[in-house]
Amino acid sequence: MFRVFWRKRYHDPEIAPDEIFLDATNLPDFDRNQLEGRLERPIASSTYRILGTGLTCMVLVLIAQAWHLEVAQGASYAAKSERNILRPETIFAERGAITDRNGTVLVSNGKTDTGFNSRVYPSDAFSSLLGYVSYPKKDSSGHYYDTEITGLAGVEKTYDTQLSGQNGSVLVEEDSQGRTISEGSSIAPTDGATLTLSIDSRVQLAFYHAIKKLAEQVPFSGGTGILMDVNTGEVNALVTYPEYDPNVLSSGTPADTIASYATSSRKPYLNRAIQGLYAPGSIVKPPEAAGALTDHTITPDTVIVSTGSLSLPNPYDPAHPSVFPDWKAHGPLNLRQAIAWSSDVYFYEVGGGYGNQKGLGIERLAYWFRTFGFTSATGIPLSGEKTGFVPTPAWKQATYGDPWRIGDTYHTAIGQYSMQVTPIEVARAYAAIANGGKLITPVLLKGQPTSGESIAISPDTLQVVREGMRLGSQIGNSRALVPLESFVRTGAKTGTAQTGLHNEFNNLWVAGFFPYEHPKYVFVVVMDHGSSANEAGGIHVMKEVLQEMHDTAPDYFAE
Repeated sequence: MFRVFWRKRYHDPEIAPDEIFLDATNLPDFDRNQLEGRLERPIASSTYRILGTGLTCMVLVLIAQAWHLEVAQGASYAAKSERNILRPETIFAERGAITDRNGTVLVSNGKTDTGFNSRVYPSDAFSSLLGYVSYPKKDSSGHYYDTEITGLAGVEKTYDTQLSGQNGSVLVEEDSQGRTISEGSSIAPTDGATLTLSIDSRVQLAFYHAIKKLAEQVPFSGGTGILMDVNTGEVNALVTYPEYDPNVLSSGTPADTIASYATSSRKPYLNRAIQGLYAPGSIVKPPEAAGALTDHTITPDTVIVSTGSLSLPNPYDPAHPSVFPDWKAHGPLNLRQAIAWSSDVYFYEVGGGYGNQKGLGIERLAYWFRTFGFTSATGIPLSGEKTGFVPTPAWKQATYGDPWRIGDTYHTAIGQYSMQVTPIEVARAYAAIANGGKLITPVLLKGQPTSGESIAISPDTLQVVREGMRLGSQIGNSRALVPLESFVRTGAKTGTAQTGLHNEFNNLWVAGFFPYEHPKYVFVVVMDHGSSANEAGGIHVMKEVLQEMHDTAPDYFAE
């Protein structure tokens, strides 16, 4: 086209035939409406120039627009283009519910407008046991960058995988303004499994209300209670008081309530049952007795006289002998009676020896405490479990640069000095006494397989210890349980451990089992940091708990 437009113009000297024959005389013979008889003229050169100029302008405009789109506004349009894509959106799985052993729902899911369902917890009695969760989180544009409901404590944390399920997804098409255009293919979520605990909510509530009542009356800093099957290790109650509200921690509000938990001297975050380390006091005497019988340090009929104290010569000050008091002058006692009345002098001599009475000595004493599990984790499936401690000469020398003395053995023998245990360790030790010598692993799921290890102590030896505990429930320091004899026969042991710089506070324990003839359940209660002038402690809580269980859960006492 451009060659035609720019070619050199020249004049053709020849005459074409149509120029010869086309004249006026021929015109009538042509159909003018069909363009016959009309001479065709060539396209004018100006036409080519106009068309060429127009096409050139169009090409330039297209080039300019391409430059504008690709260079000047390229980054902006690229960003918009990226948003105008198919985006996967999470379909949240339903987190599994948690029920007690009888099917009572403990944790359920509440409807929300957030795309996922929130957890609904009971506000009392179960918090430290069940724990709490964190919820999915959005970024500033409203999209979820964290799509999981995650267990952060308690059962929610331990069994997070089973409870979580698997989130699904759907492909969402959005335009450059972030508006949803359409939804495409989807993957359905898989809901989490329902978890059935070994916990009995009736028993859990009975412990909680009794512990709370006494803790507020005395007051105590707090308390804890445990009920466990001595044969299977299934935990029927695991209570700590005070505790937090898991609904508050999961939601993150109100902030002032959460702040108060962290600063409270009563430590609501502390799961006292598995994390509380307490001087055990006299509850160490039944395991100690079993060890002394096995080592032939004493026999069931060994009689020791308590005049109210035990005195040792003081080589540094002969005028002032070292005196180790008993809480009472008991007179002559055999082993069963010493357990029942919790004679300190009897167990000073069993632990450290005195006069002609041979003692275990600190090394064997520590051995038997370890054998009953006082220095090892029980394996209960909750995070943060602590382990107890038994002092030894090597520890004292390394810690204080001071040699071990006989008085240290005496104090350790009655659960004082630097000895510490957790309530769950005590529950496992007493379960071994009740079940014939198996150190069982506590479990929290109903029907979970039993595991544990046997202690090398004869059944006859453990029977003697149980008889001493039974005597304690009849006439000894646990006789507060006598009014319950119409429906339950127990074997129990109380303990008082002094704490504070001037022994101004007490931890008050009770541990035992029932029914006595065929032990099925072990119980432990400790009320911590109460006034030393107060005598109401774990045994009073347990009396109230057993009475409440008789009213609300009588199946625990059926033959």
